[in-house]
Amino acid sequence: MLNLLRSTLYMIVIAPITIVFGVFAVFTFPFSPQTRYRIVTCWSKIAMPLISGILGIRYRVIGRENLPDTPSVILCKHQSAWETIALQRIFPPVAYVLKRELLRIPFFGWGLAQMPIISIDRSAGKDALKQVIDQGRQRIAEGFWVVIFPEGTRAAIGSAKRYKVGGASLAVAAGVPAVPVAHNAGEFWRRNAFVKSPGDITLSIGPTIETAGRTPEEVNALAEAWIEGEMRRLFPHHYTGQAAAPKAVAVEAGGI
Repeated sequence: MLNLLRSTLYMIVIAPITIVFGVFAVFTFPFSPQTRYRIVTCWSKIAMPLISGILGIRYRVIGRENLPDTPSVILCKHQSAWETIALQRIFPPVAYVLKRELLRIPFFGWGLAQMPIISIDRSAGKDALKQVIDQGRQRIAEGFWVVIFPEGTRAAIGSAKRYKVGGASLAVAAGVPAVPVAHNAGEFWRRNAFVKSPGDITLSIGPTIETAGRTPEEVNALAEAWIEGEMRRLFPHHYTGQAAAPKAVAVEAGGI
C-alpha cells in the first residue's frame, strides 16, 4: 500500500511539471541544440530528486573512470523509464535513439522533439539503420554522446533480448568508442508498472570498447558479453539457474 501511495504522489507531482516543460520546450526551437538541451533537461533535474525523495529510488555509479574524454556511443541495458531520465544526469550531454511515435505523445513528446534526438522509423527496416548512422554522426559532431539500447526494448531484470547491431554500427562508422552500461533499474521500476518500489540502483560503466579495426558485429558481441557478464556479477540472484553470459574475446590494453 505504501508503494502505491508513493507512486501515486509521484505522478501527481511530476505530471503538471511535465506539462509545463512540454509547452515551454516548444518555444526553444530558435536556439542551438546545446541550448535547447540545457533548457529541456532541467526537467530531469527536477525529476531525479522526486524519484529519490518520493519513490525512494536512489542510485550509485561505478566505473566513471572508464569514460572516454570525447563523445562516444553508450550501449546501455534497458529495463525501465528510469535510465532514460537518469542518464541525462550521469553522462555528458546525450542524444537518445528513439522511435518516432514517441514524439506524438502530448507534452512529453513535445519536449522530446526539442532535444538532440535521433528519431527512427522502426518499420523502415534497413533504412532505420541508415537513419541511426546518419543522424548519430551528426549528433556526435555536435558534441553529444549517443545513447542506444541495443536490445531495442525494455527487458525484465534477469532476462535479455537479442542485441541489435545498430549502436555498434554507429560507433564504427563514426570512429568513436562504445561504452557498455549495466544496471538493475528494473528491480524497482518495472516495465509498464505504475507502482514502483524503493531501493538502490547500481549503474556500472564498463571499459571502453575501441572500434578501430573492428566490425560492428565484433563491437556488438563485446558489448553484450560485458553487459550480460556484469549483470550476473552484480546481481547474481536474478540469474540463478540460467546459462552463463556470452564470452568476450581477448581484452586489449586501454579497453575491451
